[in-house]
Amino acid sequence: MPTQLAADAPAPQKLPARVPLHNRPLGILASARAGQKNVLALIPEIATRQPMLSGRTGKRWHMVMDPGALKRVLRDKVEDYPKSTVTKLILEQAIGDSLFVAEGAEWLWQRRTAAPVFSHRNVAGLAPVMTAAAERSSARIAASTGRAADLFAEMVAATFDVISDVTFSGGEGFDRAAVHRAIEGYIGHAAKVSVLDLLGLPGWVPRPGRVMAGKAMREMKRIADDAIEARRKAGRRNVPDLLDLLLEGEDPKSGRKMTTSELRDNLLTFIVAGHETTALTLSWALYLCAFDPAIQAQAHDEARRVLGGRAATQADIARLPLIRQIIDETLRLYPPAAFLSRTAQVADALCGREIHRGDTVILPIYALHRHHMLWENPDQFNPARFVDAKAIDRFSYLPFGDGPRVCIGANFALQEAVIILATLLARHRFSLVEGKAPKPVMILTLRPEGGVWLQVEAAQAGM
Repeated sequence: MPTQLAADAPAPQKLPARVPLHNRPLGILASARAGQKNVLALIPEIATRQPMLSGRTGKRWHMVMDPGALKRVLRDKVEDYPKSTVTKLILEQAIGDSLFVAEGAEWLWQRRTAAPVFSHRNVAGLAPVMTAAAERSSARIAASTGRAADLFAEMVAATFDVISDVTFSGGEGFDRAAVHRAIEGYIGHAAKVSVLDLLGLPGWVPRPGRVMAGKAMREMKRIADDAIEARRKAGRRNVPDLLDLLLEGEDPKSGRKMTTSELRDNLLTFIVAGHETTALTLSWALYLCAFDPAIQAQAHDEARRVLGGRAATQADIARLPLIRQIIDETLRLYPPAAFLSRTAQVADALCGREIHRGDTVILPIYALHRHHMLWENPDQFNPARFVDAKAIDRFSYLPFGDGPRVCIGANFALQEAVIILATLLARHRFSLVEGKAPKPVMILTLRPEGGVWLQVEAAQAGM
């Protein structure tokens, strides 16, 4: 009889690629080894079932998955929880004291200066660049029809086209290839957790990987500085890009304008964060569509009905709800910024637990988005969760963070992702390649190790 019951039970549901979370305590050296390979390996499985975990690995730490506690850290008491020392050590070599890294008054004036640059009107005005990039990407993908292609590499190319066009349009004196190489080298060598970080050693103690990446980063900054100075002399374009808008921007309270180095650090922040995160979202979205052909077929029908044979534009976005839901669900399963950390500046309490000054407070967005107390079947790909996005607890879903430091480019990224994904799904059909499943690995962002290899075919009507 037990055998019969087992035979009648439904087969376990196949799930898309996941990070194998650990079930045993990790010491300092084991944590350092795990962090070098995949930061998400530092998250224990129990973090997807508990509101908060605490421990000590060199320093005291707390992993917070409770929405109420996350609201306190990110919104209510944001000044008491600045970005962690480790985060700053990893990022400052690339993007200096930019908006992403700065704190307090230095952050506030930069945020006030940059916020109008990402207004709805300005972001909508940049949409034609995204449409053109989608058209070029689709043409390149069409050349792979009938064989497998690495869609991660293609999405990196497409989104770098966008961010470099909207940042340094025209590109005079801006060596895109050199900047792209420097970014890739930085992520590969410098953007990893060091055992020296976990031990709490000060930033002046050299981290070998970051020393190795130094030359490429200095060259990238020089290229950007030269391009900024050239634009100052040439003046703004008829259709202003991000550089024009930042050059013209000033803090509405103090009247302060950004210097060349401040402009450069913020533009490089937008380039590093803007193209990398959107490329990842699109790559994972295409993988998920290949993983679930029924959802891909529905998305193809929606995109084809709205677009016909043309590329998507900003005006189409409101008529592509399923495409947007796929993007939202992709950001839940594979949030690019999947592991954040803060350093407590004052004594506090979270979830009834004492927080000491100097404690590291970890916000494991990957665990939050797959938490069994917050999501039904959390590891399942189900875009229908976002049919009514307003019904989801705001602090259960944090792909762009929240509070005053919410990602300034969120609307830009979502607009770009919907335009490119809709264009590609209207024209092409993607299927999985045997033995080529992507492996989610987080270094600076949550990347598909080995790429996203998918079989490419021309989409057929009613596929």
